[in-house]
Amino acid sequence: MIVITAPTGNIGRHLLPLLLGSDGAHEEVRVIVRDPARLPRAVRERVEVVTGSHGDADVVDRAFEGADAVFWLVPPDASLTPDDAYRGFTRPAANALVTHGVGHVVGVSALGRGTPVADRAGLVTASLAMDDLIADTGVSYRALANPSFFENLLEEVDAIREKGVFTDAADADRKAPRVAVADIAAVAAGLLLERSWTGTDSVPVVGPQELSPNDLARVMTEQLGRPVRYAPQTFDELYADLVGYRLNEAFARGVVDMKRAKDEGLDAGVARTPGAATPTTFEQWCVQVLKPAVLA
Repeated sequence: MIVITAPTGNIGRHLLPLLLGSDGAHEEVRVIVRDPARLPRAVRERVEVVTGSHGDADVVDRAFEGADAVFWLVPPDASLTPDDAYRGFTRPAANALVTHGVGHVVGVSALGRGTPVADRAGLVTASLAMDDLIADTGVSYRALANPSFFENLLEEVDAIREKGVFTDAADADRKAPRVAVADIAAVAAGLLLERSWTGTDSVPVVGPQELSPNDLARVMTEQLGRPVRYAPQTFDELYADLVGYRLNEAFARGVVDMKRAKDEGLDAGVARTPGAATPTTFEQWCVQVLKPAVLA
């Protein structure tokens, strides 16, 4: 029995078909979801559904009964502090892992552990503390250490379509790893289906290459067939925007601190190896995901 949290999210919707359509399809799959109607009908017919939030103690207690493995993803709640959004949300699940003797957990986390800025990286610092909480339960744990997602650019689709511009707070020439969520799902599926691993470790998932915001603009221009440029903003401007969107001020500060840490090399602490690299290039992602969204 494999339990999947956030099955309708960016990663979960790619992960479920890999589990259900794989050679390991003999394994039962149980999902925790607030609204089962958001699951495709073909998926609903093949999984056991536990309705509710996986931050709720009663929900995870029911969901983890009889489970061999759990895919753990925290959907950040911008109304909370970073620590409450990650460790606070995860604490009921950590207790349920122990209660039900779950053997293996694969969690979505972040790059940065062991770097000089890891303790002041906002949401990433909170995510790493969440990893420690899970590891302390004694389960075999693999934290998927991810950089920024290509999919973050989907928040900029309107600006790209209407103004040919996207915004971030990174230095325009700062190269960093970036990854497609489908590749993260593929790594997670492999770990969930082949559970011979033990102990606690991070699994870097770093995409095929490092890219700067200027690199992203160049590739988008080429693949979309229209000019796209990068418009950097200051960290103070970013904070003001986030607070203007009514995010919790501590959470907004956590986003800014994470962005600043990334600009100071947070994601550069892992050497690129064949095992850490994933296949989807930014060019491919633009064609398959961004271009249809911009043209919609």
